[in-house]
Amino acid sequence: MTWSIVARDPETGAFGIAVATRFFAVGALCPHAEGGIGALASQALINPTYGPRGLRLLREGVPAQKVIDLLTDEDPGADSRQLHVQDAKGRIAAFTGAACVPWCGHLIDDSFSVAGNMLAGPQVIERTAAVYREQSALPFPRRLIAALQAGEAAGGDKRGKQSAALRIFGTEEYPQLDLRVDDHVDPLAELERLESVSRERFVHFAQCFATRANPGGIWDRAQIEATIARLTDRSRDASDPTNR
Repeated sequence: MTWSIVARDPETGAFGIAVATRFFAVGALCPHAEGGIGALASQALINPTYGPRGLRLLREGVPAQKVIDLLTDEDPGADSRQLHVQDAKGRIAAFTGAACVPWCGHLIDDSFSVAGNMLAGPQVIERTAAVYREQSALPFPRRLIAALQAGEAAGGDKRGKQSAALRIFGTEEYPQLDLRVDDHVDPLAELERLESVSRERFVHFAQCFATRANPGGIWDRAQIEATIARLTDRSRDASDPTNR
């Protein structure tokens, strides 16, 4: 099951993962990331320990390829797993086990990787990668979603659609954006809608959260509302072609 893209935003350094599948609640166990540490997607006949163990290794500074080696070497079922990883230094590695259901495979680029199994064909990850490259002007979350939508248009999961997820991690331990569509007739369209809703208020409100540098964040409600209003106006001006 599943195809996914693991990438790093060249502008902000944020890690992002987008994933879609004909399987329930893919966002619960497949995508894993942490700000300043790295990101990975564990899929196929999933081993749920890969996510937390992989992040632990990345926190220790273990390179992406070594993370894959350590996880798969200890797993007698590794031939049925698929995994791709990006570490804090931008190193990328991927693994597709010999027993993964075809079509299966992965693609590694300079700043991202795409991997999938049970797909309609290699064109799914090829189109996902191509559109991610082409849409560099899009904001990072929308760029990831657009890439998966292109893969879906190329055939996607050969069994159909059910769930999708998007996770973005900036510099903090908590996610910048964490969206899940667990069961839907058109999960990527719903994921796109949720991302759009997040820009109405949530992403502006999130600028007031506590951070490592500011452990209290902004807690004064009047100041929070003023911040949301200011950022909303700025976002509206940026999207208005008459202001360009």
